[in-house]
Amino acid sequence: MAGMLYLVPTPIGNLGDISPRCRETLEAADFIAAEDTRVTLKLLNHLGIKKSLVSYYEHNKAFKGNVILDRILAGETCALVSDAGSPAISDPGEDLVKQCAEAGITVCAIPGPCAVITALSISGQATGRFCFEGFLSTAKKSRREHLESLTGETRTMVFYEAPHKLLNTLEDMAAVFGADRPVSLCRELTKLHEEVIRTTLGQAAAKYAETPPKGEFVLVVAGAPVCKKETATSEDAAELVARLMEQGLSRKDAVRQAAAELDLPKNVVYEAALTIE
Repeated sequence: MAGMLYLVPTPIGNLGDISPRCRETLEAADFIAAEDTRVTLKLLNHLGIKKSLVSYYEHNKAFKGNVILDRILAGETCALVSDAGSPAISDPGEDLVKQCAEAGITVCAIPGPCAVITALSISGQATGRFCFEGFLSTAKKSRREHLESLTGETRTMVFYEAPHKLLNTLEDMAAVFGADRPVSLCRELTKLHEEVIRTTLGQAAAKYAETPPKGEFVLVVAGAPVCKKETATSEDAAELVARLMEQGLSRKDAVRQAAAELDLPKNVVYEAALTIE
């Protein structure tokens, strides 16, 4: 019988955020697949857990993914962890989950720390609809292309960013989205020096041009303003119906098509059509 893959979230800063269920799962697993075994070993030592570790990261995932899969298919249980937060979210664990799903292996995700949700919840930005864009490319051209593809995005956007890339990213965001676009910069989440700066992209770029940033950042950027459609009038409806009838449509069909195009009730368009001579 095949084993299972458990996705075990780890603290994003505060070790007290490890849950009893996460701890129990790490203790019960046959082995742990870790993004950086050195980082995971520190956590395991803190928890007093001794367990076999297998490295699984971006540059060895193709080979190690198959090794891990074979062990699970042989009946072992694997706990997958990243350096911080939930595995498989902007993380190579995504590929291992796909492999397990394709092989019919049960994957169980345990809820826990996630920088995306933590930052979004304290950002002060709209949280009803959002999109997660992960890390932007280090190459300026690719980064700008990524941002330009989001110019019409009305949902709140969440990005991860490292301190040495932050200024370039903010400058590009200000150029693409506008310097006045609101942004919340969430730094060192759950750690001693946690900080949330609510400002604009232009002001944030100016701030970090003078003061080099420190710590890992989550950027929560407001979406583009929603453009309100102008409401069509009865005159608009009458003009469109007349034009459609000139093209050969019957009055009934012209009313139906005009109502759909103008997003008006059929009875309103019909009343307007009666004014046509």
